[in-house]
Amino acid sequence: MQIITTKKELQAIVRACKAEGKTIGLVPTMGALHAGHASLVKRAVEDNNVCFVSVFVNPTQFNNKEDLAKYPRNIQRDAELLQSIGADFVFAPTPEEMYSAEEMNTTFSFDFNGLDQVMEGKMRPGHFNGVVQVVSRLFYLVQPDKAYFGEKDFQQLAIIHHMVEHSSMAGTFGDLQIIDCPIVREESGLALSSRNERLSESEKATAVNISRILFESLKWAKEAAATVDAVQQRVIDAINAIEGLEVEYYEIVDQTTLLPTDTFRHAIGCVTVYCGPVRLIDNIKYEEA
Repeated sequence: MQIITTKKELQAIVRACKAEGKTIGLVPTMGALHAGHASLVKRAVEDNNVCFVSVFVNPTQFNNKEDLAKYPRNIQRDAELLQSIGADFVFAPTPEEMYSAEEMNTTFSFDFNGLDQVMEGKMRPGHFNGVVQVVSRLFYLVQPDKAYFGEKDFQQLAIIHHMVEHSSMAGTFGDLQIIDCPIVREESGLALSSRNERLSESEKATAVNISRILFESLKWAKEAAATVDAVQQRVIDAINAIEGLEVEYYEIVDQTTLLPTDTFRHAIGCVTVYCGPVRLIDNIKYEEA
């Protein structure tokens, strides 16, 4: 496995792969890799001739500088994991390599068709501008045939699909396929996240209640006369009743539009919860798409 740190070297390797007719899979990450990331990489290795993984903590998607500073980083451990599961190339640039000074200080402009105005977008203004900025840059550089993203960041995934399929960028990335990969959970049910590294053992035990309550809500949704509003509030109340947890939002929305819905058909519940100082996200599908 080879670690690449410059765009010039990356593009030279991509050209060589393309010249040999190799298919390319890309897994964009911000490092602090865990079994959830590993599942994406294993899928990319299986599906393609060559697997690229980016490890880049993207500063333009953080609207909280303290959160950016605290984001866990361990490239050596990440590289060891990636090598063990068959990744071919790791792209680990610095922010200065990835962006010009102007790009670092200017908000990336993109038409989200309203997908950025709800949930995470409402709580973290500018976050998705940075996500689209870095993901589109990676797509240009790597020219993948397939790119792999986890469903835990469901709103991000919906926005990336929009970018590739429906936005002004549609067609820019050729026949690129976005591959949705299911949430990977600990045996306890806790959704795997790089932020879990910041949880103490007692906080982690508390955080397990997030997924427990989400899964319970599947039963609540099937009760006679259950309504979306009632189940949504019941989830919020149940999580807030756990000492150490505080819901920032829980919304049940349509899986495609991310807009509020009054039916559980094609619906997904998306939650953000503070466990102590650590902000965690999770989701549950009430009915598969």
